[in-house]
Amino acid sequence: MLIPIEVSARHIHLSQKDLELLFGTGHQLTIKQTLSQTGEFAAQETIELIGPQNSLSARIVGPTRPHTQVELSYSDCHLLGISAPLRLSGDLAHSASLNLVGPAGQLTLESGVIISKRHLHIDTASALTNHLHNGQIVQTKITGERGGILDQVVVRVSDTFTLALHLDTDEANALGIDSHNHQAELLV
Repeated sequence: MLIPIEVSARHIHLSQKDLELLFGTGHQLTIKQTLSQTGEFAAQETIELIGPQNSLSARIVGPTRPHTQVELSYSDCHLLGISAPLRLSGDLAHSASLNLVGPAGQLTLESGVIISKRHLHIDTASALTNHLHNGQIVQTKITGERGGILDQVVVRVSDTFTLALHLDTDEANALGIDSHNHQAELLV
C-alpha cells in the first residue's frame, strides 16, 4: 500500500479559552488553508512560543480543542531550550512547559508541549482491508536519494481520517522530503 506523506511543521492547537486569552474575547480562527484531515485547517493566526533560550512563531491549527497543545520537532525544542517528550497527539500529562504570546495576551502553558510521534492516519474501512488496527506499530519505507525505513510508526484509525503518513520537519529533512508528492510504502 502506498501512503501519501505529509510534513507537519511546528504548530499549536488552542482551547477556546486560551484562544480568547491570546486573541481577545469572542475571537474565532480564520481559515488560511484546509488540511487533509476532515475538518482541520491551518489558521491565519500565529502566536509566539517563548522558551528559556529563544522564541519561535507557530501557526494555529483549528478548530479549537478541549486542551491547548504545542507540537514541535526536536530541533525546535533545542532552539527554544526546552525538553519535550515524544508522544502521540493528545497525550499531554507531564509534558513540557512554554510561554505563549498573542496579540491580546499571554499565558504560561504548564504542560502541553510535545514532539509528535510519527503516525499513519487511515480510515476504518482501509484499516480493516489492510489488517491494521488503532495503536499498531508498523514500518514504512520511503524511496529517494535519502530514503529509508521508518520504524515505530503508530497507526491511528478513525472513520474520518484520510490516508496520510505524518512526519515532522526533522524527519522529512533527514529523508529529503520537500513536497507533498512523496509516498511511503507500508511494511507490516
